[in-house]
Amino acid sequence: MKQPRILSLGEVLWDLFPDGERFGGAPANVACHAAMLGGNVSIVSAVGNDQRGQKAIGILQAFGIDTSLIKTVPDTATGTVGVEMKADGSHRFTIHEDSSWDQLAWTPQLAAEIKSADAVYFGTLSQRGEFARSQIRRALDDAKSAGVLRILDINLRKPYFDSQLIRDSIALASVLKVSVEELDAVAQACEIALDGGAVTILRALVERFDLQAAVMTRGAEGALFVTAKTSIEQPGIPAEVVDTVGAGDSFTAVLVVGLLRGEAVRTVLQRACEVASAVCSQPGAIPEISEIPEAIESHLQNI
Repeated sequence: MKQPRILSLGEVLWDLFPDGERFGGAPANVACHAAMLGGNVSIVSAVGNDQRGQKAIGILQAFGIDTSLIKTVPDTATGTVGVEMKADGSHRFTIHEDSSWDQLAWTPQLAAEIKSADAVYFGTLSQRGEFARSQIRRALDDAKSAGVLRILDINLRKPYFDSQLIRDSIALASVLKVSVEELDAVAQACEIALDGGAVTILRALVERFDLQAAVMTRGAEGALFVTAKTSIEQPGIPAEVVDTVGAGDSFTAVLVVGLLRGEAVRTVLQRACEVASAVCSQPGAIPEISEIPEAIESHLQNI
C-alpha cells in the first residue's frame, strides 16, 4: 500500500466550545485524518510558547505527524476560535486576531520537504495575514515547480477573504475543494455566471484555472467531482448529526489520500462521504488521544 507524503500548510488552533475547548484548525484536522489513513504527514504552522501550543504539538505527534516544521513564536498566543453552536448542528465562529499561526514561515527545510512530497494541502483562512500569505505562496510556487499536487480547501470566514484572495489561491492549486455554501461566492469572485448549475460552474473553474478537478461537498446530499470532461455524483450518507465541525476536513483527507493512491474516484468519494458522516455523528473533529489506535484501525479496515 502506497504511503503518500503529504504536507499540510496552515492554522493550528483551539476551538472554544461552550462546554470546553477542542483541538482544531482545518489543516490540522486534515493532517490527523490523513495520518490515520496511513499517510506520511507533516504540518507547517506556528504556535505560541504556551500550554495550548505545547498540547497541540503533543496531539499531532500522537497521530504520528511530523511537527518539525511548526514554528514556536514567543509573545504570541496559540490560535483560538470562539464557537457558538446552532440548533441544526452548524456553528458560528469568532476567529481571534494576532494568533501564532499568522506567523508560519517558509524555510529551506520546508523547500526540501516539498521536493519529496506527493501533495501539499492549503486553505484560504490561513492566508488572512500578509506575512503568512506570502510564505504559503512561496511554498506553493516551490510545489508547482516540483510538479507536486496542490489541494486548495476553500474556507471562507468573514472578514478574512476577498475576491482577489480567492482567485489567487485557485490559480496556485491543481485540485479545488469547495462546499455548496461557498460555491456562489467563489463563482462571483471568478466572474462565472451562477445560472448554469453546480457542474457548469465547477467545470468553468476547472477550465479557467487549468485544474485537474474541482470537488464540491454538499453536506447531507453528498459530493460532486468534476473534471474538464467528466462529472461524478456521490449521494450523501445518512447520519445522526451531533457536531459538523471537521466533517469537511475528514472528507478532504480521504479524498487526497485516495487520489494519491490512484484509487477509483467513485470509491474515494463514497469512502470520503462515509467518513464525513461518521465525524458528524460524534463530538469533535478528530478522535481523542485515547481513541487514536481504534480510530486508525477503523479507517484502515475501510481502505
